Amino acid sequence: MKTEGKPTLRRDARRNQERLLTAAAEAFREKGLTVPLEEIAQRAGVSAGTLYNRFGGREALIDAVMPELVAARMDEAMRQAEAVDDPWESFVTYVTVLCEQQADDPAFRDAISRQLQDAPELTARCTAELAKSVRLLERAQRSGTLRADVTSDDLMLLIFTNALIVRETVEATPDAWRRTLSFSLAGLREDPSRKA
Repeated sequence: MKTEGKPTLRRDARRNQERLLTAAAEAFREKGLTVPLEEIAQRAGVSAGTLYNRFGGREALIDAVMPELVAARMDEAMRQAEAVDDPWESFVTYVTVLCEQQADDPAFRDAISRQLQDAPELTARCTAELAKSVRLLERAQRSGTLRADVTSDDLMLLIFTNALIVRETVEATPDAWRRTLSFSLAGLREDPSRKA
């Protein structure tokens, strides 16, 4: 039986798929996007063959789980930033919240730093969500608090760089990224003396 061109899953197959999606979301958040697929299958209570049969491999599983989680995280960062009236502080809030989320969530960190390039839906979602930040960037520039030469590519590079710093330092010094971020933000802030 088919519905709108897609085969309808049997009840047990649908249950296995839901278990795999739940297990993947949990494992990704705990260990990042490179967690062994066999571990995900074990958490879901199914065989690795069932996982591969259902999703084909890691990229399809990531695309089934991560785009919504990434959108929720980035929406939260935008919501907090838009609650701040001051344009510079709004921009800083957005960047800081994203960086905090990277420190707290290995899956988000891996996703936003594009560690896995072969998950097209996740890549598209990350790009689209980061593009929304341009309005914060432009608002801060219009206020004269963010350097006029800062581009959205610079913002993306800052977010990607922070993900790498967190990945390398989170075990030994979990807050090391905060110091680096403060230096980066100081470099992005407009210096009134440059205009004199």
